Amino acid sequence: NFTTEKIDEETLLKNCIAKVVDGVTELAKHDVGALIVFERETKLGEIISTGTIVNAEPSKEIIGNIFFHNAPLHDGATIIRGGRIFAAGCFLPLSQNYDISNMLGTRHRAALGISENSDAVAVVVSEETGKISMAVNGELMREIDPVYLKRKLEEYMIPEKTEPVVNKIFGKGGNEEK
Repeated sequence: NFTTEKIDEETLLKNCIAKVVDGVTELAKHDVGALIVFERETKLGEIISTGTIVNAEPSKEIIGNIFFHNAPLHDGATIIRGGRIFAAGCFLPLSQNYDISNMLGTRHRAALGISENSDAVAVVVSEETGKISMAVNGELMREIDPVYLKRKLEEYMIPEKTEPVVNKIFGKGGNEEK
């Protein structure tokens, strides 16, 4: 059903996050490796230019196709921008942290690298174990479940609504006398 109704940014991001979580959960069940990066304030134009523009609405099926073993874009990272799968097959900087466990592969090092070099949030599915991890601010949260992943992505990606300063000072009306 095609609609011209405008969806607010929060709804768009919640839908995107839900679809990405569904996609990585399915990939994890089948030990299919994946690396998905959510762009935040730091624009990832240089990273995007290393891949292929996709500009598609996220879905479990599209995510599955991108990361399907031997698919042309499966080895690189997929970038989420503005609630859409913006690019795929992108190259990320690897973490320079030498304290990282040698049990972690290139995807995890790339997830950490992008989270050290920007405010992006990276989601990784291990090809070896099928476990889901998330990197943010140079920290790696390993072996997280889909419910926790969804909650944390919403926390990082959806800004909290704050009451305008005027309302805090004067009350809800904005300029009422006390």
